Amino acid sequence: MSPSRIKICGLTRSEDVRCAVACGADALGFVFYEASPRSVTIEQAARLLDDLPPFVTAVGLFVNADNHFIQEAVERLPLSLLQFHGDETPAHCEAAGLPYIKAVRLPLVDAEQAVKDQAKLALSQEMQQHTQACGFLLDALSNAARGGTGEQFDWDLLPAQNSRPLVLAGGLNANNVAAAIRAHRPYAVDVSSGVEISAGIKDAKKIEKFVQTVVNSC
Repeated sequence: MSPSRIKICGLTRSEDVRCAVACGADALGFVFYEASPRSVTIEQAARLLDDLPPFVTAVGLFVNADNHFIQEAVERLPLSLLQFHGDETPAHCEAAGLPYIKAVRLPLVDAEQAVKDQAKLALSQEMQQHTQACGFLLDALSNAARGGTGEQFDWDLLPAQNSRPLVLAGGLNANNVAAAIRAHRPYAVDVSSGVEISAGIKDAKKIEKFVQTVVNSC
């Protein structure tokens, strides 16, 4: 079985972009959400993407963003994929005309069972509604922020069978990603805080170790 694809998200520095590419990341994520400590402007993202090589996917992350802003980002940046982390409708996600993945937040391990049951139902509904999504990113449900919190959701909430590509996120790092891949075989894994020194500042050694762990976990 081929290794899970790797996305390094929340990039804010050119040196981190170069490191992620050199280490073998398949996709790079750029956050267009002002409330995030990893947020970048369209102008900043343009500079970060100046040296994007072929066959590396640039992903734009949005949270309930205005359609005009999303369209501006799509027109000005070499984005290949959009990632929606808010309450966007299928029509909103499809409006920009690029492939997209929809994020769904799932509760932490210590959440009450009723909360987990409700989350599983919500995940099923999201998958049924977003028929044009090319995949779904599963992240931790946290009051702290929409992603990048370093918290891990209950992996047992992952669907046992699913025909749609699933991207596993939320609290991943080099110490736990191999176990996650062995147990659930996600199409891709997404890491942000797990390869950082501080919010938005990546660590080259952590990126390298994370990528190698994913590759070796096949």
